Parts: sequence; structure tokens; C-alpha cells
Amino acid sequence: MLTMLRDLNGHKGHANAALLTEVGRHPAAASDPEMLRLLHHVLLANRFWLLTVLGEPFDVEQESLAAPTFEALVARYAGTQSREDTWLANATAGDLDRTLASPLVPGGGCTVAQAFLQVSLHSHGHRAQAASRLRHVGGTPPATDFILWLATRPRPTWPSGRE
Repeated sequence: MLTMLRDLNGHKGHANAALLTEVGRHPAAASDPEMLRLLHHVLLANRFWLLTVLGEPFDVEQESLAAPTFEALVARYAGTQSREDTWLANATAGDLDRTLASPLVPGGGCTVAQAFLQVSLHSHGHRAQAASRLRHVGGTPPATDFILWLATRPRPTWPSGRE
């Protein structure tokens, strides 16, 4: 399970970075309120799960503030991904079985493994929505299929060279 979660998280980082790169190449997309709302929502959920796994406080009010610029949004994505990658690189199978309890988790709790799977699936679904929105404003979404990523396992290449 740990290997699969590392793969899913690695793919998520690459796919998010690829999508953000394409959004950033199209000013209409990078300034589109619907696109920005969607991208912020994905990041907000991702950060909730990461901070919960790390045992750090999740300040809903602070985290809900939109990034002041597209570049700041990208930087928050990159930083969040980096922290996830670091945690997963050092995690053990036993770490995945730990229960996360929070009133913000439907049902009150889940395991760390389930949380990482939720992040992956949630991000995937909203990337599809963002890809559709990008097409709507004249852009071309990148190919981000998991099976394509597996062939070479590229690391995320964030817009402006962030990694």
C-alpha cells in the first residue's frame, strides 16, 4: 500500500504541476475566477489532509484565503506537495494505519492511508474539471494519465522552475 500511495502522490504532484503550467500559459485561464476558485478548493482540501496527517493545526479561516497571485497559488501547491513527498518518503506501513480523528472528516475519522487516497482521488476529479475549463478559455490541457506517468515517473515541474 505504501508503494502505491507514493506512486499516486508522485503522479498527483506531476499532474498538478503540468496543469498549473498550462493554466499559467493562458492569461484568460490564470485570471478566470471559476478556474482560480477550483484550483484553490483542491489546494485547500489537500492542505487539510496534509496538516491533519502531520498533526498540525488547520486554520480554516487562514487556509480559506485565496492566494493573492497565480504565482503564490503555484508556490503553495509546490510547498504542499514537497511536504507530502517528504512525509511519504519516511513513512512506514504502520504509519498508514494510524487513525485520523476530526469533526471535519465525514464519519469522524479515517486512516492515514485513506486520507492520502482521498487526496489523490479528489485532486484527480477536480483536475478533470479544470482541464475542461482550460479548454473552454482556449487552452490545451496536458496529458496527465497515471499510466503515462508510470513510464518515466517525472518529478513535478512547477511553473517558474519551482520543484
